[in-house]
Amino acid sequence: MRFKRLWLAFGLLLVSGVTYASVASVPQQVTSLVLNDKLTHVVVYAGLMGWFAQIFRHDLTRLIFVFLLIAMGIGIEFLQAANPSRQFEVLDMVANTCGVVLAWALAYTWVGTVLWRVESFLFNTAKPNA
Repeated sequence: MRFKRLWLAFGLLLVSGVTYASVASVPQQVTSLVLNDKLTHVVVYAGLMGWFAQIFRHDLTRLIFVFLLIAMGIGIEFLQAANPSRQFEVLDMVANTCGVVLAWALAYTWVGTVLWRVESFLFNTAKPNA
């Protein structure tokens, strides 16, 4: 990938945003706007895993990201237990894990080459190593 550092920096920004949003106090009006809390967890963690799985294409590296993101999701739930305006929920951990595993599996399909396709379209670069 031609812009691997840029993609990585943006991914770290995403992780920071998810972490902040997960532990910050949230007004009741915002929580009532979320249609399905568990679906949101699945989508967010799938997005994180999908992002990093495209940048790091080696199987072992992807597996490390699976464990890191699952650990992040679990750790954030324990941090939420310490915040009176947030709730500790085991089902959130399950939803986070499902999102990570889903994106890990999808990384081995055409979905795992979206960033490369963007670069290829914009800059006519070579095909990624499988």
